[in-house]
Amino acid sequence: MTDAATPLLSHRQILTIIAGLVVGMFLAALDMNIVATSIRVIADDLNGLTLQAWATTAYLVTSTLTTPLYGKLSDLYGRRPVFLFAIGLFLAGSLTCAFAGSMYQLAVFRAIQGLGGGGLFSLALTILSDIVAPRDRPRYQGYFTAMFAASSVLGPLAGGLLAGQESILGIAGWRWVFLVNLPIGLVALVIVARVLNIPHTRRSRRVDWPGALALALGLVPLLVVAEQGRQWGWGSAASVGCFGIGAVGLVLFVLNERRYGEHALLPLEFFRNRTFGLGTAASMVIGVAMFGSTAALPLYLQIAKGASPTEAGLLTLPMVFGLICMSLTAGRIISRTGRLHRWPLLGVTLMIAGLGLLAAVDAHTSFRWVAVFMALFGMGLGASTQPIGLAVQSAMPVTSLGVATSSVTFFRQVGGTLGTAVFLSILFGTVSGKITEAFRATAGSPDLAAALADPSVRADPVDRPILDAVASGTPGSVSLDDTSFLNHLDPRLAQPFLDGFAASMSLTFATGAAVLVLAWTLVLLMPEVPLRAKSALELRRDAEHPHPADSVP
Repeated sequence: MTDAATPLLSHRQILTIIAGLVVGMFLAALDMNIVATSIRVIADDLNGLTLQAWATTAYLVTSTLTTPLYGKLSDLYGRRPVFLFAIGLFLAGSLTCAFAGSMYQLAVFRAIQGLGGGGLFSLALTILSDIVAPRDRPRYQGYFTAMFAASSVLGPLAGGLLAGQESILGIAGWRWVFLVNLPIGLVALVIVARVLNIPHTRRSRRVDWPGALALALGLVPLLVVAEQGRQWGWGSAASVGCFGIGAVGLVLFVLNERRYGEHALLPLEFFRNRTFGLGTAASMVIGVAMFGSTAALPLYLQIAKGASPTEAGLLTLPMVFGLICMSLTAGRIISRTGRLHRWPLLGVTLMIAGLGLLAAVDAHTSFRWVAVFMALFGMGLGASTQPIGLAVQSAMPVTSLGVATSSVTFFRQVGGTLGTAVFLSILFGTVSGKITEAFRATAGSPDLAAALADPSVRADPVDRPILDAVASGTPGSVSLDDTSFLNHLDPRLAQPFLDGFAASMSLTFATGAAVLVLAWTLVLLMPEVPLRAKSALELRRDAEHPHPADSVP
């Protein structure tokens, strides 16, 4: 029998397991960055630019939906087989995506990819909690933050490089965006299969398949309308139908979870735990601001600052490095003191400050200041997301660690979907009016007057439609479905458009700051949770084989 005072895994064994987890998470993180950079090239090649959002929506819906299911299944059947299944399914989806012949096919294959992607992040974090005590986790956190930094740098570069090639080895360049996942995923499969041998006691419990189906019925329509409602119209028949079906599905889900009790996919009794309830709610609200703001930032950099998609991805690195530095700093101090409640409070405060300052930028703001504001926002993310997850994990039973960890990820992803939809709706819903206001503000300027009187501008096929719209008093009516015309527009006519976009983005960032006030309140109400000094595996061992010293007062 193993002595209860002896760690189950050595430092070397933990590092070997973490290597497999890092490769698995790198697979998903790199894919997100590469696809985001290259999606427009992909859509153009498949003649489906107007359908490109469906490829993103399909992945988002299935990955979000399966996150809690992976947590539950891994609690019941063990982390290793479920994690291997998630990697295999992600690779199968990647392979089919590489040979898609239309945007509709790509959307279906991205949905398959998302079915696997839903388990990569949440299971890796759960396994880390299994093998490393919360107090010791900062010793290993650097490997994960380095992985995120690498994917943030390599993703935009690889996406731009691959999508920019006509063909590689006789295959269209953009198809390698998905094929590149295969060698990385195979390495992850081999490492995880060989080293992830952590003990698991199988429990004979029912799998809540009715709950999973009800959750799908509730979330799929709501996530779809969150992504597509701006194009459909929020009051359209399609949107209203999705809202109605989603509401029915969520009601059925709650009723089913009540019936299943402790066997439920997401046991309702968990929400009676104050830390779990407030922590998951705060994660959802933070997800709204985090994903919504990070969706608007590249648009600001591309439209207002004229950066290419690849450049925009790289220009957000100050936010990434701010996140990494603060995450490591907070983790080490938490490990030393065992106290974490102050960190999410500080983190959300920094996020509010960062977005508040970003709300003050315009098209003329120096990138130096924009980088500082992004770094501040990233520092807030680094100080808040990890401590909230640690608090929830420490407050829940070790037998439900998978569900607890995946729940935090799940609610953050749901919040992220809603935030992206709401923030982009605010952006594109107000930009036409802001552009009109910008033209009115510059109506008497010498530059605009000179442009309107310049015969060469009138003769230019790009400039002429803008002049007609200005003359009719409706410059905001110009179609913004394709903003590439701004790169070829006379700078004197383009400036009001840039100012209008910047004004709408400022409103978006201000909305994010306001939303985060709710997150700050939720975090304030969370109780201080003592961090466990033992890993989940060691706690399970102690429960099954009590050590005599454990009973001594």
